[in-house]
Amino acid sequence: MLNYSKNFRTIVTLSIFLMLASINFAYSQTPEEKLVSLGITLPTIAAPVGSYVHAIRVGNIIYLSGKGPRKDDGAYVTGKVGSTLTIEEGQQAAKLAAVIQLAVLKQELGSLSNIKRIVRVNGFVNCDAGFQDQPKVINGFSDLMIAVFGEKGRHARTALGTNALPFNMAVEVEMIVEVE
Repeated sequence: MLNYSKNFRTIVTLSIFLMLASINFAYSQTPEEKLVSLGITLPTIAAPVGSYVHAIRVGNIIYLSGKGPRKDDGAYVTGKVGSTLTIEEGQQAAKLAAVIQLAVLKQELGSLSNIKRIVRVNGFVNCDAGFQDQPKVINGFSDLMIAVFGEKGRHARTALGTNALPFNMAVEVEMIVEVE
């Protein structure tokens, strides 16, 4: 019986060690590694479609222009959330906009590990006047920032409804980021 108890303690100790090691590994992943684990590949950023730039850095703050949910084929997710798109489709559109913003940051910084904090997000949802679930839609953006950056991804946020967006995009999201 003594050997059984000793073996059991060894197994429990080893299990706890492996669990702690896996937790440490999860927290030590770079943002790029987290994106890979989420099955997300950052796209190449297209040239701006107007008289603006993708991002402006002032000191250790980067201000990012609004981005919409551009798919791999270059087309945007379009329509009005709540009428032609469901809330879930709006959330997926917001997540696509987040992926685009991350690609801009990667282009600007070379590594997403240089991000100190996601400071502020302004989300605009293309919807009809009676739609009131803009925060649920923009959660698609916010949830990805938290998944990639953990607590550094939590941010102040505004989620607004609008009657139209460029190209009839479902959402447009701008953000402010603090960097190293």
